[in-house]
Amino acid sequence: MRKEILFLTALASCLSSFGQTFEKTAQGGKFQTAQPTLNGEVIFYSPSIVRIVKYPSAEMPEKKSYPIIKTPEKVEISYKQNGNTVSMTSGKMTVTLDVATGKVTYTDPQGETLLKEKVEGTNFIPRKDVNRDAYTVSQAFSLEPEEAIYGLGQRQSGAMNHRNQQIHLSNGNTNICIPYFTSEKGYGVYWDNPGISDFSDTPYETSFSSQVGLCSDYYFLYKDGTQDGVIACIRDLTGKATMFPLWTMGYWQCRERYKSPDELCGVLDKYRKLQIPLDGIVQDWQYWGCDSNWNAMKFMNPRYINKMDDKEALRYLPNGEDKNARYPKPRFKNPEEMVEYVHKHNAHLMISVWASFGPWTDQFKELDKMDALLKFETWPPKSGAHPYDPFNKDARDLYWRYLSHLHKMNIDAWWTDSTEPDHLNPKESDFDLMTADGSFRSVHNAFPLTHNQGIYEHQRAVSDEKRVFQMTRSGYLGQQRYGALSWSGDVVSSWNVLRQQIPAGLNYTLCGIPFWNTDIGGFFGWEYNNDCTNVAYQELHVRWFQWGCFMPLMRNHCSSPMMNEIDLFGKEGDWAYDAQKRMIELRYRLLPYIYSLDGAVVQEDGTMMRPLVMDFAHDRKAILLDDEYMFGKNILVCPVTEPLYTKKVEKNKGVTTVPDVAKASAPVEVYLPKGTKWIDFWTNETVEGDQHIKRECPVDILPLYIKAGSILPLGPKVQYTTEKKWDNLDICIYPGANGEFVLYEDEFDNYNYEKGMFSTIKFSWDDASRTLTISDRKGEFPKMLKRRSFRITLMQPGKQSAETVMVKADKKVAYSGKKLVVKL
Repeated sequence: MRKEILFLTALASCLSSFGQTFEKTAQGGKFQTAQPTLNGEVIFYSPSIVRIVKYPSAEMPEKKSYPIIKTPEKVEISYKQNGNTVSMTSGKMTVTLDVATGKVTYTDPQGETLLKEKVEGTNFIPRKDVNRDAYTVSQAFSLEPEEAIYGLGQRQSGAMNHRNQQIHLSNGNTNICIPYFTSEKGYGVYWDNPGISDFSDTPYETSFSSQVGLCSDYYFLYKDGTQDGVIACIRDLTGKATMFPLWTMGYWQCRERYKSPDELCGVLDKYRKLQIPLDGIVQDWQYWGCDSNWNAMKFMNPRYINKMDDKEALRYLPNGEDKNARYPKPRFKNPEEMVEYVHKHNAHLMISVWASFGPWTDQFKELDKMDALLKFETWPPKSGAHPYDPFNKDARDLYWRYLSHLHKMNIDAWWTDSTEPDHLNPKESDFDLMTADGSFRSVHNAFPLTHNQGIYEHQRAVSDEKRVFQMTRSGYLGQQRYGALSWSGDVVSSWNVLRQQIPAGLNYTLCGIPFWNTDIGGFFGWEYNNDCTNVAYQELHVRWFQWGCFMPLMRNHCSSPMMNEIDLFGKEGDWAYDAQKRMIELRYRLLPYIYSLDGAVVQEDGTMMRPLVMDFAHDRKAILLDDEYMFGKNILVCPVTEPLYTKKVEKNKGVTTVPDVAKASAPVEVYLPKGTKWIDFWTNETVEGDQHIKRECPVDILPLYIKAGSILPLGPKVQYTTEKKWDNLDICIYPGANGEFVLYEDEFDNYNYEKGMFSTIKFSWDDASRTLTISDRKGEFPKMLKRRSFRITLMQPGKQSAETVMVKADKKVAYSGKKLVVKL
């Protein structure tokens, strides 16, 4: 200890002689540069997470961080001085500070440079932020010329790698802006400024800048050189993900919009009659009625409450609907009966709620008195609706007070739409509007985080019997802790847009937020005349649908007047119908695998949609691909993103380009990453990695390859997720390498897993000895299956694929929770 004190005293003396200072702190150090004078701090939050703050003021400014919930833990740091530089080593990384300039460099434990700030890369330009003094703040870094970087939220550029891009970071429909990037080297950088910002990458520098700030503030994350390690750091810093209910992993039917309880329940009836599996159905907007009554969070549309003959109720009829229209006598007298019917038929209901309110609503009136409305124009146009201020705790309390009416009605999930929020005809002055936490400009991108926080925390306070599930159109770092997933917004139905959604979703998940999806088929169908019988649209929809099977959430959706229920595409025997039903049934077959991925997200900081940089970081071809990914660590997915059998002609009409689409087969190029063998899911044939291949692709399948050594637990044929117990699972083993898989189970829809009420069963495959070891079960929970059967099959050419329940398994074993060793 005495030597360390003498060293630091000498260090401070040495550095002070040059006009700069360094002072050791419990978590790192404080420093001041000489010319220009700049103050700053290096703060280790853990051995893998360090925060760098720089400011021109004498003291560190008070600053609120919306995503960061971690407080610094005790970190053992070793210090070393060499001239003007101080190196601080945590065990996971070394942070080297040039005290003369304030420049920071990061190296790994082997001494390899990970990232370095640019000399004089921190800049402050004084400005006014409404009524306070502030700065336009920027921080620049120097990257390796060929280094690939990812993240930055959800972009519509179609690019996986964000080098040489200029990106304005302001949340909007289809673009989710998160000031975070991660490198192929396995580090991440989060710029902690929620205001309107910009990201820039040029051959000379990579930088973040924000229109308003009091300091330069960012976090550097590095654990073990892997993306899994970086994501574990993000979750440590911003919060663990929550479990979604099992039912959410099934199939969802949704469109804009079902206009009555009869219509919604009629769709559910049709799916059940046709034996098309389904778990979720969605009530979109305007159940509250007209635009002036926007988001009243009540069923006030007269068609929902059986009051089409009530003149007072008719004032709430949605804009544009015919007041004189008459309909058959309704089956359902009120929305409560609709909810009960949905549940009775083993489905769940999600309902649309917005972050804005129309002037007729009680919420609008109360919020206006609280000065908690952001008075710029939002959707719907010219309605007088305004977003509320979710940064205001009282406003969040009010939001739940009105939403609790729907919660008590037993609605299962919230579609928190327009959480950017929608901003129509924006003016510069709109961003000077004040929230409870400062100007809208200074907090803009954190809007969706605080909005979903309010709903999550209030619902958790009421009951833990049902898991919070929120599907929200925008997002921000840390959103995983609030039971929320995002979707890619109101995208257009086109092949180009379909392809763009793949890197959009993958980059979003690299920000540590594991749950994401997209409107299957696209939202706006105008390029196909809003006609689901247009054969060119049908091919697009089928390919999008196939991809949807391998997203965290599989949800069919479209904009009116398009309709998208799969029976509208044809009947049994018609290719567009059969292909969709096939994928829904495959989704339910995969449920034990998918739910185990959900469990790994929570228990192991896992990721469901895995960009290839996560598992093949040393394969340059793989990490630059923008149209393939791993679904879990076992399934390589290559969505088909161009038409093979149809085309559009004059006036957007569709025609086929082959005699019979159902019998056609054209090749699709797939890249198989190096370092492993791959097994074709449909044929069980083995293919070597590190090559591009042409895979014949009929309209009813997409290229799927299973990584050698994979073990897939697969379930029975069902109509909804909990129809049958998982007491007789197929365990399909794909040979060619050793491998393992952990089957996760819990009570499917409550928070008892947070108390340790879940179980795991580890399966391990030894390829050389052809031996499967089923380990002792770990953990338990009420009503857990204590005895069950596993039907084990070694997947080889000549055998059926794992798509359906195995007709004849290689071996069947009884399992009671104790270790088994099975020789194949």
